[in-house]
Amino acid sequence: MASVASQLILHPVTSQSIRVLNTTIGRDKLYRALQYFARFFAWLLLSRGYKIQAARWDALKSHLALGRRLLRLGKFMESAQAALRALAAPGETGERLTMVGRNLGYAAYLFMDNISWANAIKFYNLQPSTAQKVNKRVMQFWFTGIAFSIAHGLLKAGRLANEVKKLQGQTWTEKSAEAERDLKLHDLQLARESVRYQFVIDLLDIWIPATNIGLVNLNDGVLGIFGMITSFMALRQQWFAAAGKK
Repeated sequence: MASVASQLILHPVTSQSIRVLNTTIGRDKLYRALQYFARFFAWLLLSRGYKIQAARWDALKSHLALGRRLLRLGKFMESAQAALRALAAPGETGERLTMVGRNLGYAAYLFMDNISWANAIKFYNLQPSTAQKVNKRVMQFWFTGIAFSIAHGLLKAGRLANEVKKLQGQTWTEKSAEAERDLKLHDLQLARESVRYQFVIDLLDIWIPATNIGLVNLNDGVLGIFGMITSFMALRQQWFAAAGKK
């Protein structure tokens, strides 16, 4: 029995899980997945008339959301720095501007979210009407950041596709030149896969703030599923990052 326990504790998957959860992003994505599962499950129970059980899961969702906001304190500065770097970076103008817009949107979202969190824990009390406006701004800036991210993904995907097409249309007689082309094609394909992956995350996530600001009207069941999917997709990225894989 002790041998089985030792194998389980020292298993490579266990070690990898510990490495992922040792990072703030890893813990946040796991808590986010649980939060959106709780959102979905509370909706499911409530739709079937189990109000008491639904209230339990709704409370779990609310507390996980509040705890995750603590992990984001001060994170707006990271997005602000990223916006400045993107503005000064070389590259296509459209891609740079959409990346600047994305990071500015996220910076504003995270800053307003910090204010909203302070009010939620009653550290700084806002008037109910002001708190409502702040919460709405949080969702509007989140929506803006994701919208710019989607636009950036479309522009970058188009550029990478053109580069791949251009390389595939070229031929070389020398083997060294052909090997160099194949290496570039491989790197471009990896970049395209990364862009597509983030594009899917953004396309699913954008419905959450869009619903909260009244642009669409999706129920908590749908939003919970979308949030779970994107959380596990982001957690998968952290898993590979901790393992040193792309």
